[in-house]
Order: sequence, then C-alpha cells, then structure tokens
Amino acid sequence: VQLVESGGGVVQPGGSLRLSCVTSGFTWGDVAIGWFRQAPGKVRESVSCISGNGGLTDYSDSVKGRFVITRDNLLKNRVYLQMNSLKPEDTAAYYCAAGVKYTVQPSAYEFWGQGTQVTVSS
Repeated sequence: VQLVESGGGVVQPGGSLRLSCVTSGFTWGDVAIGWFRQAPGKVRESVSCISGNGGLTDYSDSVKGRFVITRDNLLKNRVYLQMNSLKPEDTAAYYCAAGVKYTVQPSAYEFWGQGTQVTVSS
C-alpha cells in the first residue's frame, strides 16, 4: 500500500490549494481515506475523511465550509482536498491515510503518506 500526497505550497490568506493523494496497493472501494494535519509542536488532528464509496464525508469544525474532500471514482486511485479561504492557522504538514474503518481517529488508519507542507502567510 502506498499513498503519495502533493499540492502543498505557500499561499496568502484567503487563497486556495488543492491537495492530491494518489493511492495504490488496495481495492479502491474497500478503504476510507482521511486527511490529517500536524503543525509544529501540536498533535496530529483530523481534517476530513471520506468513506470507501464516497457516500460519507466528515470535516473538523475548523475547516467545515472551507474544505471539500472528494474521491476520483473514475481513476479509482486518488482523493482530493480542496482548501479554500485559507487562514494562517491552516499552516501544517498535511497527510493522507487509508484504513478499513471510516473514522476521524488517526489511530485507526493503517497506512500513511509522507505528507505535504501547506504554509499560509502574507
């Protein structure tokens, strides 16, 4: 199983970024995908997650209404996190993870990518 994130970068407050998580090594509809983030000195926190068939999604209160998670069910190997109206407090390393259980708990996810850095700064 492999997950590779991309799409991070430096953006001004109010800007947008789209993160991608390209996956391989498992049956597409069998696993949930979660996005998590970790800022320096802080614990890893859930950002969003999506169920195996894409029918269920969840967002943390801090990103609800600004971020959107989607699965590409045509290519069947990637998940996107569209991030709009970015704030300085969104600055963190962002990770995608795969697990058999649809949950916001990072401990439930078995496989993780290497992360991509998002910096929101003027």
